[in-house]
Amino acid sequence: MHTHRFGIHPSWVIVWAGVCAALHVGKLSPALPVLQDALHISLVQAGFLLSAVQIAGMTLGLAVGLSADGLGLRRSMLSGLAVLSFASLCGGFANDASSLLALRALEGLGFLLVVMPAPALIRRTVDSSQLSGRMGWWGTYMPTGNAMALLCGPWVIAGLNWQAWWWLLGVVSAIAFLVVWWCVPNVAATAVSSHSHTWQQRLTLTLRSPGPWLVAFTFAAYSSQWLAVIGFLPSVYAQLGVSAGKGGVLSACVALANVSGNIMAGRLLQRAWAAERLLFIGFVGMTLGAVGAYAEWQGAGLPTALRFVCVLMFSAIGGLIPATLFSCALRLAPNEATVSTTVGHMQQWSALGQFAGPPLVAWVAVMAGGWQLTWGVTAVLSAAGMVLAYFIGQAVTIKKV
Repeated sequence: MHTHRFGIHPSWVIVWAGVCAALHVGKLSPALPVLQDALHISLVQAGFLLSAVQIAGMTLGLAVGLSADGLGLRRSMLSGLAVLSFASLCGGFANDASSLLALRALEGLGFLLVVMPAPALIRRTVDSSQLSGRMGWWGTYMPTGNAMALLCGPWVIAGLNWQAWWWLLGVVSAIAFLVVWWCVPNVAATAVSSHSHTWQQRLTLTLRSPGPWLVAFTFAAYSSQWLAVIGFLPSVYAQLGVSAGKGGVLSACVALANVSGNIMAGRLLQRAWAAERLLFIGFVGMTLGAVGAYAEWQGAGLPTALRFVCVLMFSAIGGLIPATLFSCALRLAPNEATVSTTVGHMQQWSALGQFAGPPLVAWVAVMAGGWQLTWGVTAVLSAAGMVLAYFIGQAVTIKKV
C-alpha cells in the first residue's frame, strides 16, 4: 500500500478532511443568535444562511460525480480545502446578510470539492478487506463536524466574537490542506469501464434507471429534516432559557448521536439486515423523536430534559439512514462505471433537501408563532421516506435476482 507519513494512514487523513469541511456546514448554527442581532437577520433569512452552503451541491453534485475520476481526486480535495479557507477568512469581514450568503454559497462549492472525491480516494488507499469499515467511518464526517462546531462555536463566540470563529475555521482548513497535500498520495484516477462509457452515456444510463432516483429522493427526505432540526437547536435552546455554552454542548451531543447510528447501520448491513427495514426504523424513529421534542398539548410541551432525550433519539435512530442509503447507492447504480455518477446524483438531491428544509421549518415556526409544529414537517418527510424505502427494498430484491 502507500507510504504512511508520520505513521498516519491516508484514509484517516481523508476522513479528517471531511470533518473539517463539515465544520463549515455546522459553524453557522451556534452563531445564529449573535448574527441575528449583529447583522439584523430575520429567522427566515437565517434559514437560508443555514442552507446556502448547499447551493453548490444542488447545482453541481451530479456534474462533479460524473467527472470525479477524471478531475483528479486529490487535486479536487485540495482545491476544496483552499476554497473553504478563503471563503471563511473573508466571511469574518462580512457586514451584511447578503455578503455572508454569497460566501456561504462559495463554501458550499469548497465542501463539495472535498467530500465528492473522498469515497473514491479511500477506496484507492485501503485494502479491500478494510474498505467497508473505513467507509463506515467516512459516513460519520458530517455529524462529527457538526458536533464539533456546535461544541466549540459557542465558547469561541462568547470568548471573542463570531468573526474570530470564522477566521479560526479558515485556519483549520488551511492546515487540513497542508496535511492532505503531505499525507495523501496522488493516486491514479482511473474508473472501471470509464473508457467504454462516455460521460453522456453514464449520465443517460443513470437518469434512466429507477435506483439512483429512489436513493436520491430518500436522502433528500432525510437530510432536509435532519439539518433543519439540528441547525436550529441552539436557537430553540436559547428560547427555552438554556445558556449558549450549555446549548452548544446539548446540540453537539445530538449531532454525535447520529454518528452511532451510522456505525450501527454498517454493522447491521454486514449482518444481512434488509436495507428497507433499516430505513423504516430510521424514519419512524425520527418522527417519534420530533413529536416528543416539539409537539405541545394545551400550550405546553415536555420538560426540557425529556425533549433533549427525544432529539437524541431523532438523531441517533435517523443515523441508520445515510449509511444504509450509501450502501444502496452502490447496489442500485446501473453498472460499475456509474457508481460515482449515482453518488453524485444522491449528493445533489441531499443538498436540495438541506437547502429547502431549514427555510421551510423556519417559515412554519413563524406562521405558528413558535417551534411546536416542527414535528409536522418531519412527519410528512418521514412518511415520504418510508414509501420510498418500500420501493428501494423492491429494487434491491430485483437487482439480486
